Amino acid sequence: MAPQIDPSDMEAIRAAGITRILCNRPDAEVPPSHQAAAIRAAAEAAGIGFALQPLTHQTMVPEVIGQNRALGADTDDVVLAYCASGTRSTIAWALGQAGQMPAEEIVAAARAGGYDISNIRPALDAPFT
Repeated sequence: MAPQIDPSDMEAIRAAGITRILCNRPDAEVPPSHQAAAIRAAAEAAGIGFALQPLTHQTMVPEVIGQNRALGADTDDVVLAYCASGTRSTIAWALGQAGQMPAEEIVAAARAGGYDISNIRPALDAPFT
């Protein structure tokens, strides 16, 4: 998970082994230079796959979380999901992992990435449905 990325970040992203970028940030939150089309073009030019699943707090419903998981965790790619700060992407990943791995491991993995999601711990004890 990551905060907003820049088109100029693609070489470093590819060098880090990322094979797909998952944009969770709605275009309305950013200027045209950082909207999905600009990031997609830069990613694809660098040989990195790109997927789009804009998230807001209101759209984090089971169906959307399932789609997000299908675009990220359920692929064979090494995926970098991003949004404004990385928090929404982390929460979406965590909810998608609910029922797949123990809640404590989900919280610990997020913490290792710099995100404290302990406040959603109760929601991670069962599949997000």
